[in-house]
Amino acid sequence: MKTLVTCLFFFGISVGFFVGGAAAAAARPNIVVILADDLGIGDMSAYRPGADVQTPHLDRLAAEGMRFSRMRANATVCSPTRAALMSGRYADRVGVPGLIRTDSANTWGYFDPKVPTIANHLRAAGYHTAIIGKWNLGLTAPGTPNDRGFDFFHGFLDDMMDSYTTHRRQGHNYMRRDREVVDPVGHATDIFTAWACDYLRERAAAKSPFFLYLAYNAPHFPMEPPAEWLARVQRRAPAMDEKRALNVALVEHFDDGVGQVLAALKTTGLEDNTLVVLTSDNGGSLPHAQNNDPWRDGKQSHYDGGLRVPFVLRWPGKVTPGATSDYAGLTFDIFATALEAAGMTRPAGTDAVSLLPVLRGEAPAATEPRELYFVRREGGPAYGGKSYEAIIKGDWKLMQNSPYAPLELYNLKEDPQETTNLFAKNQKVARELQAALRLHVQRGGATPWQPP
Repeated sequence: MKTLVTCLFFFGISVGFFVGGAAAAAARPNIVVILADDLGIGDMSAYRPGADVQTPHLDRLAAEGMRFSRMRANATVCSPTRAALMSGRYADRVGVPGLIRTDSANTWGYFDPKVPTIANHLRAAGYHTAIIGKWNLGLTAPGTPNDRGFDFFHGFLDDMMDSYTTHRRQGHNYMRRDREVVDPVGHATDIFTAWACDYLRERAAAKSPFFLYLAYNAPHFPMEPPAEWLARVQRRAPAMDEKRALNVALVEHFDDGVGQVLAALKTTGLEDNTLVVLTSDNGGSLPHAQNNDPWRDGKQSHYDGGLRVPFVLRWPGKVTPGATSDYAGLTFDIFATALEAAGMTRPAGTDAVSLLPVLRGEAPAATEPRELYFVRREGGPAYGGKSYEAIIKGDWKLMQNSPYAPLELYNLKEDPQETTNLFAKNQKVARELQAALRLHVQRGGATPWQPP
C-alpha cells in the first residue's frame, strides 16, 4: 500500500515540476525548515534591538534573507502548528486541534493518515526527505515520520522531554533512528545539531535535492541549558533574574546550534542552492520567562503573544539580503512556498499560501483580506475537552481564550496590543466574523480527532 500511495503521489502531484525537464531539475533548491519550540519573538534580537538575549546566528540568517514582521503560528501550542505545517491545511482539518501526548486519555488529536504531507509531495518530486528532532504527531504506525513520507527520521517522537539530557518522557524513550530505538548521550540541542550536520554532509555527497525538517525541542521547558552557557549569561548579566537567565542561555545555546547547521551548509557547498526557513511553533511561555514583546500574553493564548513568531527566509540569489515584509501569514505557508519553489503546483484541498510572490516583492494575488483561523482543543478543568478559536480578517480579530470565556473583538490596526475589547460596541463586525468562524469550525468537524 505504501508503494502504491507513493506512485499515486508521483504521477498525481509532480507533473508540473517535470514539465521543465533538465533545466527545471537543475533549478530545484534544497529546502531546510528549522522549527524552534516556544521561541518568543522577543527572544530573537533581530526583532528586539537591545534585547538581553544574543542570537547572532539567527540575526545573520535574517540579515541574509527576508524577515517577516506579521507572521503567526497556526496555533498556540505545538502539535496543531506542526500538523498544519506538514499538511498545508488548518490543523483541525487533518484531525489535530490539540496536543498529541503520551497519555491517550489526555490526547486531543489524531493526524489523519490519509492526508499527504509536505514530505510525501517532495519525495514524489524526487527529493530525499528527512526529519531530525521533534515530531509530536504520532507515536506508532501509521503516525510516525517514516509512515508520513520521510525517508529518514533521527529524533524524538513525543511532545516534550522531561530532561534535555536523559531524553525521556514519563519514563519512555522516544528517541529513534527511523524505527530503531536509540539512546544518545548529551544535550538534545547538541544531539540534533550534530545529526543535522551529519545529514547535510551526506546529502552534499549524494548530489540530489533534499528536504530537511529540523525541529528542535529548544527552548521549550524544562529550562536546562548546558551549565557553561548559563554561566556565560550570568557573567555577562549578573543582575539578571535566574529564571530569565535560564531561558536566555537555552535560547543562545539553540542559536549556536543553528549557527553550526548554517556553517555546515556553507562548508559543504550547499548554501547557494538551499532555501532556509526559520520560525517557532508558537509564542514563548511566560511562566518560563520567555519574551513575546511587544505583544500581549504568550503560549496557549490567542492574544498575539501566543501567535506572533519570528519568521525568516533565506534563499541566496532569490531573496534580497536584509529585506523585510509585513505580510500577515501563517506557519503552514512554508508548505506552499516549498512546493512552489520545487516547481510543483498547489495541491487541491490545501489552505496554505505560497510566499514566493512576497519574496519577489510582488503584491499578494488575493483581492479580499485573507482569513487566518486558529483553534486549540484541550482537557483539564479549564477547557473540559472543548475547543476555543480565533479568526483574523483584515484589521479585525475575534477570539476567546477558553471554551468558557466570552468572545472578544479587537481592531489590530488601531489597537495592536489588544487592550480594548470592542465586542459589545461593534456587533456588526462581530457577527460577520462569527459567521466566518462557524464555517471554519464546521469544516474542521468533518475530520475525527481521535483514533478509530
